[in-house]
Amino acid sequence: FDNTTIDLTVEGQQVSLGLWITQGQEDYDRLRPLSYPGADCFILCFSLCNKASAENIKAKWYPEIHYHCPYAPIILIGTKLDMRQDKTKQNDPKKIVSRSEGEKISKSIKAVKYLECSALTQEGLKEVFDEAVKAFLYKKAEQKPNNNKCLML
Repeated sequence: FDNTTIDLTVEGQQVSLGLWITQGQEDYDRLRPLSYPGADCFILCFSLCNKASAENIKAKWYPEIHYHCPYAPIILIGTKLDMRQDKTKQNDPKKIVSRSEGEKISKSIKAVKYLECSALTQEGLKEVFDEAVKAFLYKKAEQKPNNNKCLML
């Protein structure tokens, strides 16, 4: 797994964002959930040029994340936006995922946000991380401090 940290300022707050990039291959199915505990937010990505990867969000990724971290917010991201916009780069137009299809998947998995971006052109890329931080900050603000109780497992 790849791990990296980036520093961001979102809504006036300085935040250190730790990213854990996990592998989707079956070989990692048993190891991957070990990285989930303590995660404040999940960014689930699929290719806008590959309907199968979008279908995997509902069939594989959401059930796995929801099982291990049912209360963590999810941001759903459609990647390779540049390829969907540029018809000359499309291998098979039937595999293209429309914005409305992405939004439908987002609603079905109860994602807090749906975004589309392109790493190549950088379009929408900063917004992905800003929205992940906002989801964390919102969740943190919702949690009321309770200094009178201790939970032991």
